[in-house]
Amino acid sequence: MIFVYRKKENYKRTVFSCFIQAVYLLEIDRQENRTEENALAPNWWRGFKYKLTQTLIDERDGSIFGAVLEWDRAAALADMVLMRPSGAPKAVLALRGTLLKGPTIRRDIEDDLRFLAWESLKGSVRFKVALEALKSVAEMHGSSNVCVAGHSLGAGFALQVGKALAKEGVYVEAHLFNPPSVSMAMSLRNIGEKAGFAWKRFKSMLPSNGETQATGDDGEKTSTLGLRSWIPPFGYKTSSMGLKNWAPNFYVNNSDYICCSYTDPDGTEDKKEADKENAGPANGHVAAKLFVMSKGKQKFLEAHGLEQWWSDDVQLQQALHNSKLMSRQLKSLYTFPATQPTQRLPQ
Repeated sequence: MIFVYRKKENYKRTVFSCFIQAVYLLEIDRQENRTEENALAPNWWRGFKYKLTQTLIDERDGSIFGAVLEWDRAAALADMVLMRPSGAPKAVLALRGTLLKGPTIRRDIEDDLRFLAWESLKGSVRFKVALEALKSVAEMHGSSNVCVAGHSLGAGFALQVGKALAKEGVYVEAHLFNPPSVSMAMSLRNIGEKAGFAWKRFKSMLPSNGETQATGDDGEKTSTLGLRSWIPPFGYKTSSMGLKNWAPNFYVNNSDYICCSYTDPDGTEDKKEADKENAGPANGHVAAKLFVMSKGKQKFLEAHGLEQWWSDDVQLQQALHNSKLMSRQLKSLYTFPATQPTQRLPQ
């Protein structure tokens, strides 16, 4: 892999997707007992002049699910790269998705099911580890120099830990590749009452550490349609003063049924309700940067794959996009305590 300067958006998309691929390979290297001499993962960060400074371990099975990569100034200077490329962060927290291999499949699927059942990953041990790692690098390098990125299940974790920090007024860049948006609860509800009853029984059997909440930010039960808003940690209360807009970057493929719901616009039926719920920019809705890949009909594995995002010939549609699903995910960032007046965020 050769280090090259790219347009800022292309640079970020390419580099961060490669870093996530490196995390997949870190776990595969571990499983296959590779040494430093024959490991595959380092090839995916060295060319961009970054170095591995921390691996995130799932204590349940010892698997690597994330990594912190930092700008390697010494390696850059050795190749006559005198400064970081424009937009390149000092540190990146990269999180992999589901890896369907024997040593990891059980815990990965467990978190997949947790998301599908509760539409939240807060109860997973990976959430706590990832949040602590992101906080640590943000304190070390400054939040403006830090990014969190993830693919598939990893994108779900990246979104929720990034959102947790944003609730505390710490804003880091977030790049989410094929983030999950499937709601099995909605699908089963449409099948019929019998299936819905079975789904409730199934949810009750899923593992939980007792932290998963069944209520929204306002204390009321949240609808099973769409994703539940994440509840801020540590009893933190959002201040109405100085709250900035946090706009994560979503990379979705229209042929990927796991993430394509993020491209759905707000329905007219729920528009008034959504306007009341979201105190964010653009007519009361929460904005996010959406990059859409549309190559016509594709097979699922191709549409959901990570490799499409580092390709040089990728063509994306970009917009500051509002969707019902995004608004539900992010609305808690823009709600205020009942005792304080609601203020419109700066455009």
